[in-house]
Amino acid sequence: MNRSSDKQPYFATKTPRHEGVATLLARISRSQPKRVVAMFVLMLGFSTFLFAQGNQQTTAGDRTSVDLTIYNQNLSLIREERPIRLIKGMNRVILPDIPATIDGTSLHFLSLTDPAGVRVLEQNYQYDLVHQAKLLERYIGKEVEFIRVNPQTKQEYTVRGKLIATGYAFQPQYGAAVPNYYSTGGMIAEVDGKIEINPAGRLVLPALSEGLILRPRLEWLLNSNREGQHKTEISYLAGQLNWTCNYVALLNSDDSRIDVTGWVTLTNNSGTSFRNAGLKLVAGDVNVVKGAMEYEARLSAKRDMIQDASAPQFRQTELFEYKLYSLQRRTDLNNNETKQIELASANGVTAHKVFIYDGLADQWRTWYRNYSYRSQGSFGQQSNTKVGVYVTFKNELASGLGIPLPKGKVRVYKRDDDGKEQFIGEDNIDHTPKDEEVRLYLGNAFDIVGERAQKDFKSYASGHVVEETIEIKLRNHKEEQVEVQVYEHPWRWSQWEIVKSNADWTKVDQTTLRFPVKLEKGAEKMVSYTIRYTW
Repeated sequence: MNRSSDKQPYFATKTPRHEGVATLLARISRSQPKRVVAMFVLMLGFSTFLFAQGNQQTTAGDRTSVDLTIYNQNLSLIREERPIRLIKGMNRVILPDIPATIDGTSLHFLSLTDPAGVRVLEQNYQYDLVHQAKLLERYIGKEVEFIRVNPQTKQEYTVRGKLIATGYAFQPQYGAAVPNYYSTGGMIAEVDGKIEINPAGRLVLPALSEGLILRPRLEWLLNSNREGQHKTEISYLAGQLNWTCNYVALLNSDDSRIDVTGWVTLTNNSGTSFRNAGLKLVAGDVNVVKGAMEYEARLSAKRDMIQDASAPQFRQTELFEYKLYSLQRRTDLNNNETKQIELASANGVTAHKVFIYDGLADQWRTWYRNYSYRSQGSFGQQSNTKVGVYVTFKNELASGLGIPLPKGKVRVYKRDDDGKEQFIGEDNIDHTPKDEEVRLYLGNAFDIVGERAQKDFKSYASGHVVEETIEIKLRNHKEEQVEVQVYEHPWRWSQWEIVKSNADWTKVDQTTLRFPVKLEKGAEKMVSYTIRYTW
């Protein structure tokens, strides 16, 4: 029998054009089994080598530099530099120690060593963190151990059982980075063929289940044109890294001067700490699209400056239509930490104490130009008896301020007769440009009382003309003269005129009149005016 065909090389075997690889290997293996096995092992090893070479996993190094730009809207831009060692080709890179509140869609990566030679092909934000409920879910139907204590001998012993239920249920929550779980009543396990609810003992699991991680991290698939160490820049947005401004003010004995100190309060609940960080703060109403935080500005270059001890810690500059405050040194901001840094301070700022009586307060705003209310005389008869006390000062350079003041809470103190500081009120201020007045409402005057009453109401021309007479009484029980600014609000219609008044008045705007009233100690004064509305 001719066996020449047995000695033909395996690649000489005739193969149909469209025959599959599996079929081909099967046909070859029947004729050349040893060679096929050797070839398969060789190919498998070579492909495994290529796969490993093309998907090498590495972990980025620690931050060598980090700069924070924090907005007063629960938003921050984080720029950091890290070393990463890459091979030529595909690399899987783990970026640890990132904020749990990162917006994964805002991330930007750049190799400073080879900007054009490294590309990010994929990026993944991994936040499947270790959680008791999630860990137990991985062992449902599997054998676990319970460490129990013999009550007589006090010795520990182990029993094995099968986990049936974790005692937790998943509760979806839209927008939550970490899933929420709630208790359903207790764990259930099968031990020695019996069902136990809330089984006794300390549960022990064999190992940490695959896929769960201890802290949030990023994973990239990078393609690099060169092998070696790369200096990289990474920028991203994150939440729960916020700042507010708080002010402390001390009023002097006659309420004519005030000392003001502004403090930046930084709160870091992002899930990671930042060491030796550059810090910039943005004040202003920056528009942020809800659900997708995107940024337009990049952080400015670092500046290493030696500062005088008396110099301000922050340098204020402009950023688009906002204000940028740059800390002139580096600082640490730990996770779950609140830090305060002085922003600005000024002593002896000229101040004024102002009394304001607004008899309707803000009630008129709900009635303003409303057709249902404008011709009804019963509306507008309400009376607020409280006279508000305010402290004002100007944010100007001559007073020692003169920088844009970010919005925040101002707490005001004053020394009593014993020289001890006492709290006398607080108020919030909005973003205040330089050379604008700051007005703080601190409370109500104890010894000044106001009354407002509607004395007359008439309607003419089938309800198209209304006249109303208002009378305001003020009484001063203080041992000194005061001036009270009386505010009134023509609210019934936009077309109005004052037809009679017993006091001077100023039209502040279309809905505000001001009557300045001086009161001697123990005196009472009355302001009366008649207003006509036409529509």
